[in-house]
Amino acid sequence: MSQDAVIDRAAEQIGRAQADKALRPTIAGFFDEATYTVSYVVHDPATNEAAIIDSVLDYESASGRTSNGSADRIIEYIDTNNLKVMWLIETHAHADHISAAPYLQQKLGGKLAIGKDIVRVQEVFGKLFNAGTEFQRDGSQFDKLFEDGETFRIGELEGMAIHVPGHTPADMAFLIGDAAFVGDTIFMPDFGTARADFPGGDARQLFQSIRRLLSLPDDTRLFLCHDYKAPGRDEYAWETTVRQQREENVHVKDGVTEDEFVEMRTSRDKTLAMPNLIMPSVQVNIRGGRLPEPEDNGVSYIKIPVNAV
Repeated sequence: MSQDAVIDRAAEQIGRAQADKALRPTIAGFFDEATYTVSYVVHDPATNEAAIIDSVLDYESASGRTSNGSADRIIEYIDTNNLKVMWLIETHAHADHISAAPYLQQKLGGKLAIGKDIVRVQEVFGKLFNAGTEFQRDGSQFDKLFEDGETFRIGELEGMAIHVPGHTPADMAFLIGDAAFVGDTIFMPDFGTARADFPGGDARQLFQSIRRLLSLPDDTRLFLCHDYKAPGRDEYAWETTVRQQREENVHVKDGVTEDEFVEMRTSRDKTLAMPNLIMPSVQVNIRGGRLPEPEDNGVSYIKIPVNAV
């Protein structure tokens, strides 16, 4: 047993799922090439209860127009397979795409969930965007705020939330059966790891979170939120294992020290441009995927702070 009780319980859950295929989820990935994002529908074959993880609302930045093509693909899959949506899960408040969770919730039902430290992200970005007192910074835009180690169910499937901060303070990995949906903590082994330079991010904390995930059993399946096709690879990919990451990840494989990672990550982050959709994405996603309240002309507006980031 380790000194991390949550990871020990997660390992036990994975063991049960690996021993009994009835406890393993059916998983469908939906890749949005415009934002390099993978959304997932995860369901229990026995009951058809399902969760949608990290959905995407299509957004055209030049015109400020939204559309629902990506979300409608998920709805079609849900309907075709007669699934019942119980959860709409966000691994974190994304800075590179807008969540379609409210649209999907309206169409399909389910509870909207995120990690409890979303309140820290709301506080930081509420100030940045001068959101005012009408913007509640208490996570009330979500139906459920998960704590580290908290469990849930999707039909007969066991689920557990695992806090993995560093990319943002609120990042959570969601373990369903033997499959962990890890958000932006880590990418495919040939691409490495997520940046840690957003407000509230921390490279040292990110290393610790990744090593926490990589202490799960070797055969644990990891499903990623993004893929950018590392140089030399022609196909997008978003599924890997703990063993593969420990052996091959170019940033954080076994043998890389915390200090080495922090130096690499900090230096690398200084060279990265901000995500193209960070301003609309964060403003909407801290509101649970809802647009800012319309002004007196009935129109919602996205703010862009000048010389503030």
